[in-house]
Amino acid sequence: MEINSASFVVSNTDISKLPEADRPEYAFIGRSNVGKSSLINMLCDRTKLAKISSTPGKTQLINHFLINEEWYLVDLPGYGYAKISKKDRNKWHSFTYQYIKRRPNLMGVFVLVDSRIPAQKIDLEFMEWLATNQIPFVMVFTKIDKRASKDMSKQIKAYEKEMLKTWEQMPKTFNTSSVSKYGKEQLLKFIADTNEVF
Repeated sequence: MEINSASFVVSNTDISKLPEADRPEYAFIGRSNVGKSSLINMLCDRTKLAKISSTPGKTQLINHFLINEEWYLVDLPGYGYAKISKKDRNKWHSFTYQYIKRRPNLMGVFVLVDSRIPAQKIDLEFMEWLATNQIPFVMVFTKIDKRASKDMSKQIKAYEKEMLKTWEQMPKTFNTSSVSKYGKEQLLKFIADTNEVF
């Protein structure tokens, strides 16, 4: 798949005001500062489609982008950022979880995980929540260019070992780098293939 057009549609926290659920949709989420906006921009060959910030917690709304006039890419608020009030954090979690559970055209959630660090409890718990609620998802390891390939492979295997303590098998995974664009073709092919079953 090639991205020929990518346009911002709407940002909000009210799931009743989301775009009509008439085409396939893919949501991107992860811990704050995992590289979500950079990955979205890389996938779409844009530099400023999703706003990038060195400050974690920049994304605070459900952001819809229309891709190729055919499907939606959704940038969701990151989770796990401590430097906001508990009230605001609970609010973000509330509308984000409502969106994930109630959006009928949501074909999958892309859970972004920083490949440089050990398995984090908050990521594991979120993926367990998705599985419990029968929400299809894939794991996307980000920033694989930040370490030597041997170290990276060892780190990802350690992550898989941790997950398999409670999971029967690993979910589908992708390795990506927003810098080198590694993994771009695989992610877009997965989306294209999934679009076919919408």
